[in-house]
Parts: sequence; C-alpha cells; structure tokens
Amino acid sequence: MTELNKIECFLLDMDGTLYLGNELIDGAADFLRAIKQKNKKYIFVTNNSSKNRAAYVEKLASLGIAALPDEVFTSGEAATIFINKIKPGAKIFLLGTNALENEFAEAGFKLIKKGGPDFVVLGFDTGLTYDKLWAACDYIRAGVPYYATHPDLNCPLEGGAFMPDAGAMIAFIKASTGRTPVVIGKPNRHIVEAILSKYSLSKEKTAIVGDRLYTDIRTGADFGMTSALVLSGETDIKMCRRSKIKSDYVFGSVKDMIPFI
Repeated sequence: MTELNKIECFLLDMDGTLYLGNELIDGAADFLRAIKQKNKKYIFVTNNSSKNRAAYVEKLASLGIAALPDEVFTSGEAATIFINKIKPGAKIFLLGTNALENEFAEAGFKLIKKGGPDFVVLGFDTGLTYDKLWAACDYIRAGVPYYATHPDLNCPLEGGAFMPDAGAMIAFIKASTGRTPVVIGKPNRHIVEAILSKYSLSKEKTAIVGDRLYTDIRTGADFGMTSALVLSGETDIKMCRRSKIKSDYVFGSVKDMIPFI
C-alpha cells in the first residue's frame, strides 16, 4: 500500500463513484480539481461498456466535467486490445450497444449477425433481445471462444436504484450453456496491464478508486495496487464489513478523499 499523498495517478471508476445515473455525486468535481491542483493525474476507468470514450466525454461534459478522450479507458477498449493480440480483424458476434459496436469496428473487427464467428463478446447490452441471447448461447455451446467486457452484476442509479448489468447476462448464458467467459474488465489483470502499458504508469504509484468490492477493490488486492473504496454506489458499510475483500482505504465519497491526496 502507498499513502495517498504519494500516489501520482488515480484510476477512477465512474458509475457510483463520480456520479449516479445523471447526477454528479457531491464533491466529485472538487475532488478532480484537487488532483489537478497537486499536479497529479487521473484516468476515468469504467467497466461499463455500453458507451465508448467519446460518449463518456460527452456524458462527463453534461455533468460539468471537462475530460479529454485520452483520459477515459473502458472495458470495451480493453477488450479490443486484448482480442486484437489474439486475432486481429477477427469475426465477432457482439452483444453490445451501438457505441460498443463502433468501438469494435474502429479497432478493425468484422461484426457479424449470422455465420461462424471467431469469438462471442458480451458487453453491457442495454438493447439486449432474446434472439441475440439465443444466438450467443448456440455459438458458445458449439465451442466458440467467449469473452465478456466486465462482470458487474448491477449498474447503480440515482435514488438507490440499480439496473441489471453484464454480470447478470453472464449468469443467464451460464445457466443455458454451462460456460463462463474470459472476463477482460476489472478485477482482471487484462484491463490493468493495458492501462499501465498505454499510459506508462507504475503500479506502485497508482491507486484505484471505486464503489464495488468485487471489481474495483479486488483489482487493487489482486494486482498489488493501492485501493480506495467509496460508499457512494453499490457497496454500503455492512457489505464492506462482511466482505473478505478489503480495501486499503474506505471513504464515504471521493469528497472525503480530498484532504488525503
């Protein structure tokens, strides 16, 4: 663990950490300003693959946060990097939004609706249909390699509400096929290695900040990286105390972190 005042870069989750749905969490903008004022940097790192970098820049701008595309890294981008190392230009059967489809197409993949794909990739598909799930299950059951952008069960919204996330879709497919995917996003090493390489970061001077124990905080625990849990999203204090996954720091929100960075 590295003391927060010695951290040079913060990997910041977004949903549940900086905002809930379309509402900015109190103090989030002040927290980001404090990081910049101390000549440190942050990267917005999200498992939510329903949007690409451009869409997240637009969303952050709508909340009053100016962000550059290079300051955003999604599990969708991590998935394109990972799969391109295995088979560039592969044929992909993708369960994802239009934004994720664009990201895969721009990375050189051929997206197919029928025929024999090289890979099935599951993202946070907010327009998911039964026919798409059915087709994916058929391919997966037939042995097509299967990847998922992230394992989050729920996406937190304003007012304490949640919407089912990719992890719930993984559970559906497993119930039908008996197979689980290779998961790219947090807490897996694939996304962390891609970030450290792309931005030339040292893990000893990098901290991950988020609201989920089983993704954000487990990433820090498994990868030997300093972690800070915020209780503004999915995890509450009771869940924190019960969990075997422990963070280096626990705060009510990112606003409470400001004096420590």
